[in-house]
Amino acid sequence: MDERAFYGESQTTKPATLNCPYCRTAETYELRWMVRKKKERIPPGADERDRAKFSKAQSYMVLLDDKVACKNLRCRKRFDISGVKTMAFI
Repeated sequence: MDERAFYGESQTTKPATLNCPYCRTAETYELRWMVRKKKERIPPGADERDRAKFSKAQSYMVLLDDKVACKNLRCRKRFDISGVKTMAFI
C-alpha cells in the first residue's frame, strides 16, 4: 500500500521573518507549506506491514517554497530561504 494513503493533504501559508542577503532588510514573508495529516483509520485492504507503518506514521508539514523575492522596492532580488526547517512535525 502506498504511504500517501495514510495521509490527507492540504496547503497552508505561515509567516516567517527573513533577511535579504543583498540589501540586508528584514521582512515577513508568507511561505507555502504542504500539510499531511494522519488519517483517523487505516485504509481498507491493509496487511500486517501496512498496519505497522500506519501505527508509526505522524502528521507533518513540508515547505514548498525554496526562494522568495525581496519586498524592498529598490532590491526585488530573489534569494534562497535559509534558517527555516523544510519539514516540521505537527
